[in-house]
Amino acid sequence: MSKPSRATQAKRTRERSRQERQQEKLEKRAQRKELKKTRAEWLAEGIDPDLMDIVPGPQEMDRDL
Repeated sequence: MSKPSRATQAKRTRERSRQERQQEKLEKRAQRKELKKTRAEWLAEGIDPDLMDIVPGPQEMDRDL
């Protein structure tokens, strides 16, 4: 009887990593879809998401410099 080849183990490892990458891609797509949905809601309300966190007026000085 012969031992199973290492090629089988390597193939399983490659397949597992491929499945993990595919799952990560699906999660990223879902996040982008949700972000598009919230951005559309903000724009409908008249809020510009790009300017949302900007505070007008003088900015605080960075004391670490």
